[in-house]
Amino acid sequence: MHICGANCHSSKANMRETGIIEEILLENKSRNPYASFNLFDMILWEKIHMQKNLDSYLNTNMDDVVVENGEIKSIICHQNSTETEYTFTARIFVDATGHGTLGTMAGAVGRIGSESRYMFSEPTAPEEANTYTMGNTLMFVARDCGEPVKFIRPQWAYQFSENDLRFRPHETGIAANADGIGIVEAENDKNFLPEITSVDAGYWWIELGGNYDDIISQGEVIRDELLKCVYGVWDHLKNAGDHGIENYDLEWVGIVPGCRESRRLDGDYILTENDIRSNRIFDDAVAYGGWPMDVHLPGGLLDFDNPGSHVYNFEGCYTIPYRCYYSKNIDNLMLAGRDISASKMAFSSVRVMGTCSVGGQAVGTAAALAVRYGCHPREIGQAHLTELQQQLLKDDCYIPGFRNEDATDLARLAQVSATSESESGPAVNVINGISRSEENETNYWESAHLGANGETLRFKLSEEKALRELRITFDTDLSHEIMPSIVRTVRERQIKGMPPALVKDYKVSLFRNGEKVREKLVKENVQRLNIHQLGDVKCDEVKITVMRTYGLENARIFEVRIYAHEKN
Repeated sequence: MHICGANCHSSKANMRETGIIEEILLENKSRNPYASFNLFDMILWEKIHMQKNLDSYLNTNMDDVVVENGEIKSIICHQNSTETEYTFTARIFVDATGHGTLGTMAGAVGRIGSESRYMFSEPTAPEEANTYTMGNTLMFVARDCGEPVKFIRPQWAYQFSENDLRFRPHETGIAANADGIGIVEAENDKNFLPEITSVDAGYWWIELGGNYDDIISQGEVIRDELLKCVYGVWDHLKNAGDHGIENYDLEWVGIVPGCRESRRLDGDYILTENDIRSNRIFDDAVAYGGWPMDVHLPGGLLDFDNPGSHVYNFEGCYTIPYRCYYSKNIDNLMLAGRDISASKMAFSSVRVMGTCSVGGQAVGTAAALAVRYGCHPREIGQAHLTELQQQLLKDDCYIPGFRNEDATDLARLAQVSATSESESGPAVNVINGISRSEENETNYWESAHLGANGETLRFKLSEEKALRELRITFDTDLSHEIMPSIVRTVRERQIKGMPPALVKDYKVSLFRNGEKVREKLVKENVQRLNIHQLGDVKCDEVKITVMRTYGLENARIFEVRIYAHEKN
């Protein structure tokens, strides 16, 4: 499945997630121009295996958890491929299992299904609490073979009539809303980017399991039922009337269902629908979301009399507090992904992968701080919250309502100028602390043009310093998607190649008393955040000269940070 997030398929401006997820997607876009998922897997494998100080144990299941006095001491795992048993001990554990498996085995407090409308005064929650969840989905890929292709329905596959699928858009060329692949009940439909459904990849609504007794323990049964549904839907498309796909053949059918919802674990705060609708900015915010509250029917495909999802739209975005990312009762357990602390209504928005990614980076950063200070995750929120938030901003994460206030960033006190600047993008924007455009504020330096010799951004420091690091944040057009997808229409609406505004070639020059002491040339840049280690060069002036972009006729830079050695 493609990576949905706060920008709602490019319908919410400047909302794409940054940080690690942006780094991965830009790397993929530079080396995987046709968005092959097989190559994307390689990019992910590379990011894990080539990362210093990170160990990976693939094909490894957790079998047992050792808990003492409200803390996880170790987990016992088995690696299937090597028949090896491991015992992992740690100060901090992160449950990113999706199902909340680690937390549940450790005794963490959690919940399944919907709260009643009255528990959190949520206007669209059900009158009574229930244990229903959203279902699991199997996707498929089809291709045009250029000639008629027959399909013979397996005897075990279900059969569906046109009336059965009347609320499931499946005709090629039909406009759709919501996540781009289905008709939903929505408020403020203008927030969504309509697109054309395509039979080459489908369908999110081939979904089951939400009304089963236990969507986790019955997962294998649900998978088998979904296979019957996939082949039944394909039989309908091929053999029950003219759906315009005579030449299409199935190329791939998934065998591992995508699970939308199972358990959620409780933190010190439970995010609610009201927080989302009000675009709430929490004092302890560490992440954000913007996807609509997208509540799929528990009956899934077999609920023939209703559309597959109810979508409750809202303008803008909301923040997610740090208190949602650690367990309420297991002291050293953190939560990442779709098991975070949220009501069912709030969960229906935070569950998407883009939002999970920025929450995951916040959790990883907080866990590292907890190890550094020898404390529990809760104490990070009590004693080191500002450090956590500022580190996330430094690493190119976005927290609405917060800006760079790093006292060690020399750029904030420098005199900033440029060889040229547009009316909407003055040079001083690069030190205003916000590294993306927000509403009517561009927040970037933009040159008036881009001449043959490039355009230069200049930082005059208040005094000579021995510099150690320079961070530059470029523009990668956060209003549009850059993700791999099996859906042709999603791929085709994305730009070809790298974002045109991204700086391709540039140089960094360091000066001391007007004399150049070091220069570095960067060519074929593909990243938004560029970090340069400067060694131990004493200087009083830094210049960044942009020579080329990937298409834009102006140079753009959102943020520059300059750091000196501590001995200064």
